[in-house]
Amino acid sequence: MSARPPLAAPLVARLRRTWEARRGALGRGGLSEARLLSSSFLGLIAIGTLGMRLLPGLFTGEPLSWLDCLFTVTSAVCVTGLIVADTATAFTPLGQGYVLLLIQLGGLGILTFSTLVVSLLGRRLSLTTEGLARGAAGPADDLDFRRLTRHVVLFTLAMEAFGALLLWILWTPEFGPAGAVWPAIFHSVSAFCNAGFSTFSDSLMSYHAHTGILAVVGALIVGGGIGFLVMEELYLASTGRRRRLSIHSRLVLATTAVLLVGGTVLYGMLEWHQTLEGMSTWDRLVNAAFLSVTARTAGFNAVDYAATTAGASFLTILLMSVGGSPGSTAGGLKTTTAALIGLLAWARLRGQDRVHLWGRSVPRDTVQRAVGVFVLTFGIVTAAIFILSATESHAGPDAFLRIMFEAASAFNTVGLSMNHTGTLTPAGRWTIIVLMFVGRVGPLTFAAALASRRDATPFRFAHEDVALG
Repeated sequence: MSARPPLAAPLVARLRRTWEARRGALGRGGLSEARLLSSSFLGLIAIGTLGMRLLPGLFTGEPLSWLDCLFTVTSAVCVTGLIVADTATAFTPLGQGYVLLLIQLGGLGILTFSTLVVSLLGRRLSLTTEGLARGAAGPADDLDFRRLTRHVVLFTLAMEAFGALLLWILWTPEFGPAGAVWPAIFHSVSAFCNAGFSTFSDSLMSYHAHTGILAVVGALIVGGGIGFLVMEELYLASTGRRRRLSIHSRLVLATTAVLLVGGTVLYGMLEWHQTLEGMSTWDRLVNAAFLSVTARTAGFNAVDYAATTAGASFLTILLMSVGGSPGSTAGGLKTTTAALIGLLAWARLRGQDRVHLWGRSVPRDTVQRAVGVFVLTFGIVTAAIFILSATESHAGPDAFLRIMFEAASAFNTVGLSMNHTGTLTPAGRWTIIVLMFVGRVGPLTFAAALASRRDATPFRFAHEDVALG
């Protein structure tokens, strides 16, 4: 190989300095990746709120107030599912379609659609948008992020179409061929996007004995919650174009399986003689499994959560806090973050300073970010619970569990409620709105978007230890 010409070195150095200066400018005063992501959701929420308030024909009666429109739109865009107005009765079919559009846009994200359109037009993305799109590939940086973006949309549409077909078949005997179309489409999109909105006033409680409907909705929830990177790797592995799954995908699948099985067992034990009382043994098992699936991020309910035991309610809070997986439509702490924290504790107990799994070592920076996400999440949710405890004093001294449940559901974009959302004060609704937004964009992204500049300190201070424990 011939040596690089001497004159090329200054040119390469100049290009490198230009690239770093461009990136630095983005961090100092331009629109950083975190701000672009946050702004895309804020913009969609603002436009959606204006549309819901001003467009005619969306409501069956009087339009919702500005605050309730903002609450509903934020819940739809952030694929949460908490509602202050019954979607089945307050909205016309056109209004339900408007909510469904917001769910679809929020579930995939505006940047996903913009990246797809720009790629299909053969245009180049901006540096910031390309960084966000490339970030979707996560640790599997050998994947083509443009192809991954296209596959994200194709996977989503294919899964939603297939789910809608199955639900249409299952609901046709009850609603007829024409009447089953809209419920099937709405619930398929809402389930895959992990939104939890329903065209039935009682969500899926009327179908607690219908195994087929619960199975289809549950499968859509899991499919939307494992993450598009995992789906892409599974697709490539099935076609023989990828020989092994990444550690990320294997950790997601293993953690998801443990949570689903463990949650099913625990819900069965806690609710067997409570909300599952009166069902057949098979229906009890199916509903226990559905409770485990929907608690982590989806928000559909086949039982009344206000009637569950305190143990089951707290289990739901724990599962909601874990949530789905990175790069998915789900919210929460994320399965990989929770798994890494658990593996870090196990490594420390064994006297190891690194996290190892499947013959690989996880980088220290990744583990530290996981701990940082956990601490930041705990702080945000705790502060919100404190605020809600003050603003919702009318709920009584025994409402603390319901308030904690509501805050965890909002931040982790789950949408389950112990029938407390409709009684929130205006201050409480604003608190839930902020929680839903921060939970959807992610606490680290939100914090980075608020930061005025990046830390460019060219030195570090001297070390001095402190005592722990």
